Amino acid sequence: MAGGELVVESFDSKVLRGNPLKDPTRRDITTYLPPKYDPHKRYPAAYAIVGITGTGRSLLNVDPLMEDLKSKLDRLIRTGKMGPMIVPMPDCFTRVGGNQYINSAGTGRYDDYLRKEIVPFIERRYRVSRRGIWGKSSGGFGSIVHGMLHPDTWQALADHSGDSLFEFAYVMDFPKALAAFREHGGPKRWLDWFWRQKGRRQSVHFPPLNTLAMAAHYSPNPRSHELGIDFPFDLETGEWRPEVWARWLRWDPVNLVDRYWRNLKRLRLVYIDCGTKDEWNLIWGSRVLHAKLRTYGVKHFYEEFDDGHLNITYRYDVSLPMMWRALRA
Repeated sequence: MAGGELVVESFDSKVLRGNPLKDPTRRDITTYLPPKYDPHKRYPAAYAIVGITGTGRSLLNVDPLMEDLKSKLDRLIRTGKMGPMIVPMPDCFTRVGGNQYINSAGTGRYDDYLRKEIVPFIERRYRVSRRGIWGKSSGGFGSIVHGMLHPDTWQALADHSGDSLFEFAYVMDFPKALAAFREHGGPKRWLDWFWRQKGRRQSVHFPPLNTLAMAAHYSPNPRSHELGIDFPFDLETGEWRPEVWARWLRWDPVNLVDRYWRNLKRLRLVYIDCGTKDEWNLIWGSRVLHAKLRTYGVKHFYEEFDDGHLNITYRYDVSLPMMWRALRA
């Protein structure tokens, strides 16, 4: 069987115009069409969103030690593990290193971008029966949050190692971020410096970049001179700012689920997994989510595996066939 086709199209967003980071509004959208795609038939669509520092096309990177997404989809379909499925891969990258896929005055209206622009753009071109959303890390966070907030848009979700239980996931980065900001004269100057570096993927840069990105999403403040962002610590002394931290916690999936669990009951698939050795402690948030979903009687698939946070795309062999079965007509 011949493999599927990758189609790259350009889309100019209206909702991202005037975004505070001055990120481009015209983006490429890469879409996987299954082998022998028939424009007269309807197919399930699984929208892929990625983690911090990535974008949709990152899923297609050729790695001799790993399997890129196109090869994986081709194999899963060829071997009968799943049926044909459309997989759009949008670009939601931002100057602060990535996206949490929510509307924020600090980054832009990326919730609206996905639901009100990308979904209609794709479905004007391809015949879709039902749709799901899936991703890892920040993409896992975006997937479960979208599933909780928008069950009329999404019929299934897969959350791989998604951000949750923020006390364990983010706070450990704050002292390193604070030190980096202080060294460079504040978050804005640090970010300008970061983008002048050649080795931007060095691990030392991740704590300040991740902290900055999360603050831009969870605690924007257009009146702040530091990129329009409030931080949950004082930038001079490091003193804890509980009123800002409370704004972050409102977005924590382990708290959102208390308000939106009924919406998750409407979905055909709620998939959550996480490695027991996750370097950002996300296993604990996954366990809390699992426990709460059981308490609320939300049917879901939950699995832990013996690995960390990185290089776990083999887990898509579990989630994508399940998503196809949940979404097939």
